[in-house]
Amino acid sequence: MHVLFVCSGNVCRSPIAERLTHAYALAHGLPRLTAESAGVRALVGFPIEPVAARVIEGLGASADGFRARRLRPEMIKRADLVLAMTEQIRDRSMELLLGTSHCTFTLREARRIATDTGARTVAELAVARREYGEIDDANISDPVGLGEAAFAQVGDRIAGELMPLLDTLDLGSGTKREPEPEPEREPEPGPRPSPVVYLPLSPRPLIAARAASSILDYPVSWSR
Repeated sequence: MHVLFVCSGNVCRSPIAERLTHAYALAHGLPRLTAESAGVRALVGFPIEPVAARVIEGLGASADGFRARRLRPEMIKRADLVLAMTEQIRDRSMELLLGTSHCTFTLREARRIATDTGARTVAELAVARREYGEIDDANISDPVGLGEAAFAQVGDRIAGELMPLLDTLDLGSGTKREPEPEPEREPEPGPRPSPVVYLPLSPRPLIAARAASSILDYPVSWSR
C-alpha cells in the first residue's frame, strides 16, 4: 500500500506522518508499505521545520533528507490512500484529480472509520464512510507559529491517529509502486526564471515564507 499524506506547507504535519509510516514499515517488516507527502501550498525545497524534525526524532523516526514538494495530480494517481490533515485540504486534493474521492480521507476520518467498523482495505473504508457520515473534530491544526509544546502535541496526535489506522488496515493490499522521484525539467528558452526570494531570518520565518510562496508561486527561502 502506498500512502500520500497532504497538509499545507509540507514542512510539519504531513512529513511527520510520512516519516512515522516509514518507521512503522521498517519495524514491522512491511516492504510494500510506502509513503510520501506533499503540500497544497508547499514551501517548495524547504527541509522539515526544525521543531517538527525534533518531534519526529522523538517519536523514533528519521527527519533526514527531506525537501517539501507541492501536491501534483500524479502523486495522487499513484497513491492507494490519500490522507489529508484537514477537511479543506482533503477536498482540495479531490478537486485536483477527479474520481479519487473513494481513496481520499482526513487522517482522523480514516482512523475513526477503520477502528469503529473494522474496514481493512481502502475500498472497505469508502463503503463504510457512506453510512458512517461526517465525524466531529476531523482536522489536525497547523502548529506553525506556535511554541514547541504545540508541535509536540500535534506530533502525538498524528501518531495517535496513524498507528491504530496502520494496525487495522491490510497493508499488503494495493497495487501501486513505491514513489518515484519527479523527473528534472529541462530549462525552457525564454525569460529568465524567477529568483528564489530570501527572507531575513525572524522568529516566525515559516509564516512569512508561506505568505510569500502563496503569492509568488516559486520557491522561497530565508537567509541565515
